[in-house]
Amino acid sequence: MAEADEMIRAFGFTLPPFAYWTPDEFRAHAEEAQALIEARCGWDITDYGADDFDRMGLFLFTLRNGRIADLQRGSGMCYAEKLLISKQDQLSPMHTHVVKAEDIINRGGATLVVELYGSDDEGRFDEAAGGTVMCDAVARAFAAGEKLKLAPGQSVTLMPGDWHAFWGEGGDVLIGEVSTVNDDETDNVFRDPIGRFAEVEEDVAPTHLLVSDYEKWLR
Repeated sequence: MAEADEMIRAFGFTLPPFAYWTPDEFRAHAEEAQALIEARCGWDITDYGADDFDRMGLFLFTLRNGRIADLQRGSGMCYAEKLLISKQDQLSPMHTHVVKAEDIINRGGATLVVELYGSDDEGRFDEAAGGTVMCDAVARAFAAGEKLKLAPGQSVTLMPGDWHAFWGEGGDVLIGEVSTVNDDETDNVFRDPIGRFAEVEEDVAPTHLLVSDYEKWLR
């Protein structure tokens, strides 16, 4: 968390005040902060259950997140925003989404590599399928397994059914994600059977809570 916060600040971005609440402060604010708790805004660090964070993992901070009910109704808060950090050669494994469309933006640092595949007619991973994505709002066809390389300031728009994996090349990358409402518990479909949230064995008291801590700590 401290390393991520330092990198985020180095690029001129400051996380919102609730990012720095201690667990006790979060409990004290739980009633008025119910919306951000329900939306699972906050710290999210995962190794996808692989127990090898430097090889496969991702840092995320959900800054804001809309409501599924609004998305289903077609009006209201239908969007989400995150900051991510992909470390050098740290894989975020191949996955897609059923509902969420997202802009993935290189906000600074090294090169962001995004590996792309298309889907078959039923939305499943297809190692032979390509497709079309928007890169900086310009349509771009891609072949199966093509690796986009996004420099700082560049972006790609991914729709449901666009299978993608990504990592930092040449260094760590600060990533912005702007999307439709985000539901990490149900809307991540991984090619290989892995876990979305890490199991943490605490050997010291948490400095700040992860979104996966909310149910346990804020009941």
